[in-house]
Amino acid sequence: TAETHFLSGLPLKSPVPAGMAEAMFGMGCFWGVERKFWQVPGVWLTMVGYAGGYTPNPTYKEVCGGDSGHVEVVQVSFDPAVVGFDKLLDVFWHAHDPTTLNRQGNDVGTQYRSVVFYHGVKQRDAAEAVKAKLGASGTFKDPIVTAIEPASAFYEAEDYHQEYYRNNRSQPYCQYVIRPKLKKLGLQD
Repeated sequence: TAETHFLSGLPLKSPVPAGMAEAMFGMGCFWGVERKFWQVPGVWLTMVGYAGGYTPNPTYKEVCGGDSGHVEVVQVSFDPAVVGFDKLLDVFWHAHDPTTLNRQGNDVGTQYRSVVFYHGVKQRDAAEAVKAKLGASGTFKDPIVTAIEPASAFYEAEDYHQEYYRNNRSQPYCQYVIRPKLKKLGLQD
């Protein structure tokens, strides 16, 4: 994969510094959703990759073939003194449709499933609370199918996937969905 992140210049494969936290989200094709986290103050670094499956070091072809069990994910390193996990959850719920099983738009397959991979009990509880709030609110006409699972091994995606939106800004397919109804629940865009 790339050596450094184009926005920050930080090494992609460096350890997360002390005081930083990590979050990981599967919400469809990682090409367009990674960029939403770039706009959040306190996000230190983002990287796209694969998680939640059983094949070690999977390739994009293996993940798309459905044989690896992995999900396309965005891993976010953030400073919890600047941005809370709740804000990252806001981005997550705004950027995809959590009611479609193994599908986002025209992308179909288990690699596009909606999932929060939590790091610790606090993240799990926060994700479960928001999911329950949304489920009870009637915001979505269909049930929420988002899974909430413990974080598993993260495998970096190939270089051409990293910061994809930066290199393909005119790609209309990489736009995210705005959910105005979520604002009524106190989840801000």
